[in-house]
Amino acid sequence: MDNNWILVHSTNKEYLAEMISQLLADNGIESFIINKKDSNYHFGDIEIYTQPDSVMKAKLLIDKFEH
Repeated sequence: MDNNWILVHSTNKEYLAEMISQLLADNGIESFIINKKDSNYHFGDIEIYTQPDSVMKAKLLIDKFEH
């Protein structure tokens, strides 16, 4: 993984992480998901990362999506 990726969102819902990742892709923002949820106990977060030049746009899109 390139160290330039920046965390833009985290959630504990896998479907929500996938929806947000697709929203970003639909708007030309490259992103990837790291699932840090424990598979046995189902706690932890799923994190979404993007490049530094896309962080502001990604956060605005995510904010609009959540409200």
